[in-house]
Amino acid sequence: MNKAIICGYYGQGNAGDEALLLAILARLPNNIQPIVLSGNPSKTSFDYGVICDSRKNIIKQILKLGKQDLFIWGGGSLIQDVTSIKSPLYYLFLMFLAQLKGLKTIAYAQGIGPIKTPLINWLTKKILQKCDRISVRDKASAQLLDNWKIKYLIAADPVWALPSKIKEDLKLLPSPRIAVNLRSHSLLTPEKIEILSQALIQLQQEIQAHIILVPFQLSQDKAVCEQVANKLSSNYQIIYIENPQELKGLWQQIDMMIGMRLHSLIMAASEKCPCFALSYDPKVTNLMREVGIEGYELGQLPAEVNAITHQWSKIYFDKINLSDNIIESLANNALEHQYLIDSVIE
Repeated sequence: MNKAIICGYYGQGNAGDEALLLAILARLPNNIQPIVLSGNPSKTSFDYGVICDSRKNIIKQILKLGKQDLFIWGGGSLIQDVTSIKSPLYYLFLMFLAQLKGLKTIAYAQGIGPIKTPLINWLTKKILQKCDRISVRDKASAQLLDNWKIKYLIAADPVWALPSKIKEDLKLLPSPRIAVNLRSHSLLTPEKIEILSQALIQLQQEIQAHIILVPFQLSQDKAVCEQVANKLSSNYQIIYIENPQELKGLWQQIDMMIGMRLHSLIMAASEKCPCFALSYDPKVTNLMREVGIEGYELGQLPAEVNAITHQWSKIYFDKINLSDNIIESLANNALEHQYLIDSVIE
């Protein structure tokens, strides 16, 4: 049986990345044995029933494999240097080592960039030129590869095609339910948290809403959720769902979602939940443009609370969501990433 190292930001408690891993594993051919790079190998192994290894030991795993085996950059924004230069260097090194060893290398459902460092830009181009197959999830990444004259497949994010499940023991506050996903970020200043909180209070009063705060990564989202909760004072709850499929199923029970994280928006939109985006990153802005999700650039958030509440009310009352045809098209399109693996095996 051939093996495939799947390399990504897994085992770090980020629900979006866990959803990506689950989507990739679900589409991996049966004759391929996955070996997953994880920040918490024992937990990832328990959750998904796969072989896992740590950042230190994954190099040994690469060196053990042969030319019939695969190395896969799992979906997500692995190559960007906005948060850190160390992270892209690490992932680029692993891909380089896999190519040096002669493995079949795949960049799978990548959102490439932003890249601001000339060295990272140069290395990324050189490494991608030597990949056997590449797929990207957005037009901005595709444009970058066009500029580099590198062949690729473009398809929707794999999470569009992830099946959802209803968490049976979940006890939600009564409808109408407005879910909010925020994360710690330099653009989300205390002043903006205050503005958003006051807009939520107004929305509560206007439609008698209950606010469901949904962190996607406790280490980055929990503190912000608690700050907002303290300002709301009543008719709210904080819910953390670890299982990606159950998290996706949550949005079937939500009347509207206000979200920062990319995969909070993808999950909600795919379950026909009306969405409003607060973009902190080009990948969120790209999603807004490509599928027609309304929202604000967080850096340009209006200071007028009434203006924000008015926008949210319009989304809620008009029930602005994606059509069945668009959702089905995106889900089917997302499955095209798996052709990369199939074609390499063949």
